Amino acid sequence: MSNELTLLLIQCKKGNQKAQIKLYDLFCKAMYAIACRYLKNDEEAKDAMQDGFLKAFINLENYTDQTTFGSWLKRIIIHQCIDVLKKKKLDTVSLEKYPLEIAAETNWNFEVKMTKEMILEAIEKLPQKYELVVKLYLIEGYDHSEISEILQIPVKTSRTQLRRGKLALQKTLKTQRYGA
Repeated sequence: MSNELTLLLIQCKKGNQKAQIKLYDLFCKAMYAIACRYLKNDEEAKDAMQDGFLKAFINLENYTDQTTFGSWLKRIIIHQCIDVLKKKKLDTVSLEKYPLEIAAETNWNFEVKMTKEMILEAIEKLPQKYELVVKLYLIEGYDHSEISEILQIPVKTSRTQLRRGKLALQKTLKTQRYGA
């Protein structure tokens, strides 16, 4: 962590509002982009980002430099976005209700070049329960135990939703003629 950021964090912990504004300015664009990945509504993304920053400032004493500040803040923002989605009654599937389907993942050969934007657009079209797990796992890099904790679902459900999400993503990409 840079000295400037360390000093800024110390000032923020003391309640210095100018330091808080500087810290906000440093991270707001990146955190807004993260919020937009989870919440499709621009206003909801802004609100979630701002609420996340408030939680971060309130809990700044709990921050340790074992992780980067950006990672710590990102986790808060993602949790805030998921809370917003839960308030909208996020529908999750319990494994007990549906049998586990195991399918081969070997058919991922595509002839047409795909851009990151094409893939992200296809992920956005997934059912929300799959979209969240796919984003947390593939984009944010969380493992299944972390996803389980964040979404408050069993680890097995996380694995199943990721598998089903990948299959749905593959199908979506193929039907959009991005691949063979």
